[in-house]
Amino acid sequence: MQGFYPILLFSIFVCSVSAKKMRWCTVSDPEQRKCAELAKALAAVVSPAILAAFARLSCIRAYSTTDCINRIKANRADIVTLDAGEIYSAVKQFDLVAIAKEIYSDGGCTLSVAVVRNNSLDIRSLQGRRSCHSGVRWTAGWSLPLGFLLSRNYLSWAKEHPLSQDVSTFFSASCIPGAGAMALPLCTLCQGLKSYIRQKNYHCETSHSEPFYNNQGALRCLRRGIGDVAFVDHLALETIEESERDEFRLLCSDGTQAPLSQHRSCNLGRGPGGGMVTRVNFRKVVRKFLATVQTLFGRQGRERQRFQLFSSSSFGENDLLFRDVTEKLVVLQDDIDVSQVLGLDYVALLKGLGHEGSSLEDSVIRWCCISYAEQKKCEQWALSIKSDPLVCVRAISMRDCIEKIKRDEVDAVSLDATHSFIAGKCGLVPVVTEYYGKNCVPAEGSTHLETDVFPSVVGLAVAKHSSRNIFIGNLGGRRSCHSNTYSPAGWLLPYRHSLSLANNSSSPCDPDKVYNEVFWKSCLPGSKGNLCKVCIGGTGETATKRCTENHNERYYGNMGALRCLVGDRSGKSYGDVAFLEQHSLHTNILGLNTTGWAEGWSSSDFELLCADGRRAPLSDWETCNLGVIPPNTVMTRPVLTARVYDFLMKSQEALAVNSNTEFRLFESHQYGESDLLFKDATQCFAHTSHMDYRSILGEEFYTHADTVFNCTHSDILEFCNQDVCSIF
Repeated sequence: MQGFYPILLFSIFVCSVSAKKMRWCTVSDPEQRKCAELAKALAAVVSPAILAAFARLSCIRAYSTTDCINRIKANRADIVTLDAGEIYSAVKQFDLVAIAKEIYSDGGCTLSVAVVRNNSLDIRSLQGRRSCHSGVRWTAGWSLPLGFLLSRNYLSWAKEHPLSQDVSTFFSASCIPGAGAMALPLCTLCQGLKSYIRQKNYHCETSHSEPFYNNQGALRCLRRGIGDVAFVDHLALETIEESERDEFRLLCSDGTQAPLSQHRSCNLGRGPGGGMVTRVNFRKVVRKFLATVQTLFGRQGRERQRFQLFSSSSFGENDLLFRDVTEKLVVLQDDIDVSQVLGLDYVALLKGLGHEGSSLEDSVIRWCCISYAEQKKCEQWALSIKSDPLVCVRAISMRDCIEKIKRDEVDAVSLDATHSFIAGKCGLVPVVTEYYGKNCVPAEGSTHLETDVFPSVVGLAVAKHSSRNIFIGNLGGRRSCHSNTYSPAGWLLPYRHSLSLANNSSSPCDPDKVYNEVFWKSCLPGSKGNLCKVCIGGTGETATKRCTENHNERYYGNMGALRCLVGDRSGKSYGDVAFLEQHSLHTNILGLNTTGWAEGWSSSDFELLCADGRRAPLSDWETCNLGVIPPNTVMTRPVLTARVYDFLMKSQEALAVNSNTEFRLFESHQYGESDLLFKDATQCFAHTSHMDYRSILGEEFYTHADTVFNCTHSDILEFCNQDVCSIF
């Protein structure tokens, strides 16, 4: 019975492959030897009768991974293992398919780390240094570190020429295997054999015959003192002996250094691990082949004493055929898109780095608009500036904007604090923060406002002066008006207070459930059921079904919540209490008249409901409010930070200089709404791309939002969490 299992397994396999040969592409002599040993091991566990029907594994020697990709495309090889960045190129440019992914001990992804031996270096002082990289377009050796350097503006990239050109001038010298065709200076530190014969030239190639190839090669480059910094993934750190670990340090994103053990907190980003590719018409064969060899020779394989699939130690090199730290292979199903294999964030990063070449999109900024009114203002903005072209892209909500940015369908949007929290969790990063203070003058020697102190706004509960019997604490059974779902003032803050006698500290931590329990009915745009029954939808060009999460719903936003409190022209569809932000409140009350919504209303017609049960005039908002709210922040994908920032600064400066233009970036009343694109209370932009979104929000607000979303279902966070890149 002992030999029955592999014979049965291969009987099934042979019938399905129709005696097709499996040709594995190797990129060095050690890898060729390991492949040959795998072929022998397969032959040893399969009877001669079955071998007659099964054309055995053969090993095709190539001179680089690029050569392997070309051979597979031309049907001169069938399979090769690649870094995630190379997988993307193989799929997009050569029409190959990803067939399997490597899974490591802590997940299917890797962290990019910058390793040094010089205690005086930091991540901000790498210009002019010598660099060692695992490979060109590799996740940890190229894409993630360059994406980080670009996002912090430490590395400048003029889009009129390739990124490789600016990288070659940023570092004084480099070894980036595979970069020879891009820019020769990126290969000056490499030490592979040079030859005029293409197949014998290993200098700067993605082959183990280049001593500084892959993660181990980049560390070798650093060890020998050839380079000052090595960009590798965190898995490579496991190969550094305990006796020499104190010689190395990691460069952290905040400018500090840390020991190798702190790679989880000290890294330049995360990305997908390696995987295998093949031709589309060969994927079924390869899928079954990989499943078979893993069953026989994997970590738990029946024949692992004969051959170890994920070990290269006996061949004098590391990471042959697969990464040695691979725990298992996950074989992928048909019709899976490359963005599902590699993750939306990573694919968007590669596009931003020019992996698909330049396009018209590289020269424009795509701004996300959530309503007809925002679209009109955005288009006017585009006509009023002479910087990079602005394209206005329509979405249906702030949540939709976040998803579109992740999908690389738009580039940027200004988000309130709660949506900034969500965007940060989804991998987006800050560019600028709206500044509501009066002093927008930058510090001496600076061209922009940079501050760690942001004037905040507060959340308010507002009732009509005439409704004398309404207080915080007796709102049960009332009608409520909320600016919109997930808004800080309209959704996140109110539920924390005892809105009614039935609403106390034992109430659910899901705000929607609290509001459903407390109020008779509401208008909370973006919600459903009773929480939408007070909403009225839009009219004319903005006609929509009611409760949409944008300005097309007339009760959306701070102005909308105020309109909801006043009621429509018929005197119906109104609320008893409105939850909104204090900024622009007086302006919005005046706007009730000017926009033809309601006439005769003044600030004295409204009062604040204080958290302690008191009522107070609107002027007492500093002492009578529901909590402090961080400012809005413009968010984008990491690689676009510098470009979006430059665009916003040019816009701000151009519009400030040209005072004759009718367009005002921080005014919305002429479009019949308030807070379009940016809050009307904004005075200028504060530079915050060097800050983490958590720092901008502040620890108290961040912790509160985190607690709420831990017990509240969120489609957008669920969408973001589907990204394949996770470190357990």
